Amino acid sequence: LAGGHVLLEDVPGVGKTLLAKSLAKSIDGKFQRIQCTPDLLPSDITGTNIWNPGSREFEFIAGPVFTNILLADEINRATPRTQSALLEVMEERQVTLDGHSRAVAAPFFTIATQNPIESHGTFVLPEAQMDRFTISLSLGYPAAAEELQMLQGLAAGGSVEQLEPCISIEQLQAIQYQCRAVTVDVAISQYIVDLVRATRQDSEIALGVSPRGAVALYRATQAWAWLQGRAYAMPDDVKELAVCVLAHRLMMVGGRRGDRAIGRILQTVPVDSALVQSRPKM
Repeated sequence: LAGGHVLLEDVPGVGKTLLAKSLAKSIDGKFQRIQCTPDLLPSDITGTNIWNPGSREFEFIAGPVFTNILLADEINRATPRTQSALLEVMEERQVTLDGHSRAVAAPFFTIATQNPIESHGTFVLPEAQMDRFTISLSLGYPAAAEELQMLQGLAAGGSVEQLEPCISIEQLQAIQYQCRAVTVDVAISQYIVDLVRATRQDSEIALGVSPRGAVALYRATQAWAWLQGRAYAMPDDVKELAVCVLAHRLMMVGGRRGDRAIGRILQTVPVDSALVQSRPKM
């Protein structure tokens, strides 16, 4: 709803790919999947120009990025050169090849997965790539009751392929426009700026959050407020999303964890007391 992309980071077997495929199935749009491997080439993602002997001219063969929902599975198994093929399309929603730019479908949503524990045969995502993901989430292990329910559900024979769309592309775009109309008080915008600037002045953080990160938190806050049934944002919306929107953008000193740094900053950066006590003006 915020118009961004998501990175799912967790250990194998917790359902990252299943979640991504299920979400894609729930939206009545075009879906493409890339299984990232070290031998994957940039042209395997963006497409390439092929010489057509019949027409005696080059013909563009579109890659999987020309879709509504793109699943980049195990993205950190692709080489840095191939990973960079996603930089332009994730930010600008277009692909430039041989000097010609082609827009991808709207909306365009990338869901990437990676295993942060395994290092053999993987390539660390560069900061520029991480910064293009609006949110980074970890699923974690399910509760005992949820895991039992999962096993019992196997007898029903259901699968992700049987899922039906519950929302159309047009409906999704309409909701995105509604989210952009959510009111964000200037004091809440200032709070977002204060949080972001605090990451650039923290002694435990080597590289703080970029202006792109501030925009991502602003847009995500609008979407979260809309999901709560409000036409205006509140400080709690910012606090709810700050860790998953900002932590993965940090370069920490000494291997410290970014989520703990954002949690600490949330406790030290003050919120305008007037926003806490009263509803913002529409």
